[in-house]
Amino acid sequence: MKVLVTGATGYVGSRLVPELLRRGHAVVGTHTSESPRATPWTHDVQWRRMDVLDPHQAVATVRDVDAVVYLIHGMSDTDFSQTDREAAENVRAAVDRAGVARVVYLSGIIPDVPEAGLSEHLESRLEVERILAGASASCLSLRAAVVVGAASTSFEIIRQISHRIPLVQALPTWMRDTVVQPIAIADAVHFLAEATSRPDVVGHLDIAGPDRVTYAELLRLYAAVARLTRVQVTVPGLPADLTGWLAGQLTDVSTATVESLMASLQHDMVAGSRDSAALGSHVLLPLREALVRSLPAYDPDHDGAAVGGDPARPSMVDPEWARRAAG
Repeated sequence: MKVLVTGATGYVGSRLVPELLRRGHAVVGTHTSESPRATPWTHDVQWRRMDVLDPHQAVATVRDVDAVVYLIHGMSDTDFSQTDREAAENVRAAVDRAGVARVVYLSGIIPDVPEAGLSEHLESRLEVERILAGASASCLSLRAAVVVGAASTSFEIIRQISHRIPLVQALPTWMRDTVVQPIAIADAVHFLAEATSRPDVVGHLDIAGPDRVTYAELLRLYAAVARLTRVQVTVPGLPADLTGWLAGQLTDVSTATVESLMASLQHDMVAGSRDSAALGSHVLLPLREALVRSLPAYDPDHDGAAVGGDPARPSMVDPEWARRAAG
């Protein structure tokens, strides 16, 4: 099967491509610059330059492929919802024109609340799901909450906050009570790769690990795994927007991205009845082990994006700050 991966050198894409190659698929990767970013598998894929906001380039890019894995997410731009909408519409039109058979999209878990109560981040993810679902291709959206792995945006926020706030962690009440079901990057990659070959599974599925924890428990577990001594103090009335801004000042992730993610954390983010079982049986990685595997600093002999490597580890593709030892 010939699979096009948009955002192939991004975090999830850089871990998905080697899994697709390991399974014997031919892979086409997209890039936006003059040349693609160097990866352990740069010479094993076909590269196509694409500005996803250019409908003509989108049409040229998706030609002659069997499946498209759509990994385009905007959160750092002020108008990311509009940008995501235009990008999805262009790819849907290109898929229809090229006769692509399968589209797989990595979305976010949608909490069980009225749509009016969703954050702008999740509202945009749901809109993109619906746009892509309107394509002539068989379409499946895989919904994930926190993805655990070195260089994952969600994981890096947890990691950096844990190390950079000494001793006392001040948490808003909602962070103490809200439940999340993280998923290891290895499991997320497995389900994405599996989904490309399962055109019979359509709609959406929630993909999540075996452990449900509050955000406070997640931070405590990380501290235990990283051997940090941290004391949590609940601060009632601390709003999500202020929490997001403060977290953005403490991490290397862009403040706008952190704020967008934090706004989504006030509702439980756990798998519903439509879960990954529809894609077949798979042994999920426990949260503690996923965290342990994400801690090592970058080692070129054990690149996280190498074919056959551990996707939880850092890669040459990741930002420099994500390749350093925790701290």
